[in-house]
Amino acid sequence: MSIEIQSIAKQFGSFTALDKVNLKVETGELLALLGPSGCGKTTLLRIIAGLETPDSGQILFHGEDATDTHVRERQVGFVFQHYALFRHMTVFENVAFGLRVRPKHTRPNNTEIKRRVHELLNLVQLDWLADRYPAQLSGGQRQRIALARALAVEPKVLLLDEPFGALDTKVRKELRRWLKRLHEEVHVTSVFVTHDQEEALEVADRVVVMNKGRIEQVGTPEQVYDTPATPFVYQFLGDVNLFHSRVHGGFAQVGEHPVAGDGAVAYVRPHDIELLREPAPQTLAAKIDHVRAIGSIVRLELSLENGDPVEAELSRDAYAGQRYASGERVYIRPRSARVFAEDYAI
Repeated sequence: MSIEIQSIAKQFGSFTALDKVNLKVETGELLALLGPSGCGKTTLLRIIAGLETPDSGQILFHGEDATDTHVRERQVGFVFQHYALFRHMTVFENVAFGLRVRPKHTRPNNTEIKRRVHELLNLVQLDWLADRYPAQLSGGQRQRIALARALAVEPKVLLLDEPFGALDTKVRKELRRWLKRLHEEVHVTSVFVTHDQEEALEVADRVVVMNKGRIEQVGTPEQVYDTPATPFVYQFLGDVNLFHSRVHGGFAQVGEHPVAGDGAVAYVRPHDIELLREPAPQTLAAKIDHVRAIGSIVRLELSLENGDPVEAELSRDAYAGQRYASGERVYIRPRSARVFAEDYAI
C-alpha cells in the first residue's frame, strides 16, 4: 500500500511540529524518517498511524483519503521503542492478542490463531520462546516479539518509532540487519523513525532527512550521504570539515568545485582530506595535534595556521605506509567537496 502525505501541518501551541510536509511512500518500501529530536519525525509517524490529527493537509492510503479514518480502520501495525508487551501474557498470547480482539465476524478460530502465531514466531526466529513471559526475555527478543505482534493482524502499513532505541549498540546492529532481511520476506510498506544516521543508511530503501518540521532531502542512502542537498544534511550525516573562502583563501578550487567569492563554504568529509608532507597547489599548512586508531580507521585531528580544527581519516593500511605523528607539520588538500553559500540557512 502506498502512502501519500499532502501539505501536512501540525502545531503544538506556538511550536511548529510540521510545516506543510509533502511525501510519498511507495508500496512495499522501507522508508526511514531521520532527524534530530524535535524535527517532527515522530509527529509525522503518529499522524500516518491516526494517533495524531493534522491541523491541515491530507493522508492518502493507496490513493484514498484516510485523514479522518479512525486508527482501528487504517490497518496499521505499530511498534514502539519500549516494546509495550503485556507482562501478564506469554509470548504466544502477546502475539495472538490482536487476533483475539477482532470483531467476532472477522476473528479467526483458535486453530487458525495458533497456526498464524507459530508462523510469525518462526519468522522472527523465536518460536521456542512461545511459553515464556516478557520479563524472561532479552531486550532484543522483546522487540522481535513486538514486531511479530504488529505483523499478526496482517497490516497494510508497518510503522516503527525508534524500535531499537532502548537497546545496546551490539544488539541494535544485529536487529537492524535482521529487520532488513525480514522486510525483504514480508515486503509490507514500512516507515521507521530514527535519529541514528548509521541505522537509517544501513536499513532503509530511502531516507527522509527532516529538520525543524520540514523535509531537507529525500533519497537513497547513497544519494543523501554522497550528494547532500543542504548544509544541514551534510553536517547531520557524519563528520564534516568546513572551509570558508573568506578565511581559507588558498582554496580557490577544491577538486572540480570552485570556491568563489567571500561567501562560499566548502564542506569536506574527513576521509576526503589528503595529507602531504610537501606543499603543493591548493594545499593548506596544518599541524597534527592527535592521532587516534579507531577500529579499521585512524583519525587525525589537525589545526590550521589560523587555529581552525580539521579532521582527517585514513585506513589502517594507508596510515601504516606514512606513519604521521602528533606534532608533525603537514599539508592538507581536499579530494572532493560540496560548496554552499555561506548564508545558506542551516
